[in-house]
Amino acid sequence: MKKTIALLLSLCMLLALCAGCGTKKTETSPSAGTSGSGKVFYLNFKPEQADQWVALAKKYTEETGTEVSVITAASNTYESTLKADMSKSDAPTLFQVNGPVGLESWKNYCYDLSGTDIYKQLKTPENFALKNGNEVAGIAYVIETYGLIYNKALLEKAGYKAADIKSFADLKKCAEDIQARKDALGVKGAFTSAGMDSSSDWRFKTHLANLPIYYEYKADNETSTKAIKGTYLENYKNIWDLYLNNATCKPTEIGSKTGDEAAAEFAQGQAVFYQNGTWAYDQIKGYSVKDEDIGMMPIYIGAPGEENQGLCTGSENYWCVNKKAS
Repeated sequence: MKKTIALLLSLCMLLALCAGCGTKKTETSPSAGTSGSGKVFYLNFKPEQADQWVALAKKYTEETGTEVSVITAASNTYESTLKADMSKSDAPTLFQVNGPVGLESWKNYCYDLSGTDIYKQLKTPENFALKNGNEVAGIAYVIETYGLIYNKALLEKAGYKAADIKSFADLKKCAEDIQARKDALGVKGAFTSAGMDSSSDWRFKTHLANLPIYYEYKADNETSTKAIKGTYLENYKNIWDLYLNNATCKPTEIGSKTGDEAAAEFAQGQAVFYQNGTWAYDQIKGYSVKDEDIGMMPIYIGAPGEENQGLCTGSENYWCVNKKAS
């Protein structure tokens, strides 16, 4: 059975496309063929890929005869759904965790993938394998990039280009100037709303928070610690204040602003900057912002050497095989 899952994992790598948050819940239970044995139940984290997983499961069953069931958790419910399903007799055989933090809750369930073909196929396992001691607990299944998505046409209308912004000071000057002239420029704000609704707050509690932690780790030559010193927390506050004070809404309104609203504000040309990642493309394409006018630049927080900074790229999503499953 574990060999069957390893084969499925290898095939699944072909589907590592995009990521993000959605609202869809999809389920499929294809009929088992005659040549296969066992069964795979995958609890999927990404609603935006639900239909692709269903199609892949069907094709895998047709080719191998092994039954594959795919259930996609509704947005923001994955952890609670996983906990509920793990307690059932028919628990997921394939699930996902969000990096080292997520692994802490599920490390006792993770089958060691160190001897599998999919692990051997990794060119840089130190970047794409999630370790639990000497064991390989998970394999990264999506590589994503995030930063400040920007509207090139609106930025140029305001008299700027991406090349003009290489630091927090540059970003601050540009954003505050756009905010001061927002009516003349035909926008509601320099930045989209920094919503603290659960559909939006993860952009700032995790993604934005990575920047000060990254620079602290870099300065201290650190790779892991149980507690940060907070060297760049003031920088974190500064970029957050910049978002709040130069947005499409008042700071007092962020408690109710959602992720969909922020995406719509950018898609409709109401804001120049939108902090998010490559997975957001489906939400902003096809509206008033043309594809050729969509760009992405690094998030600048005023840290040393940030003029050489690239976009944040990596994975926080890892496939794991349930070693307690049949």
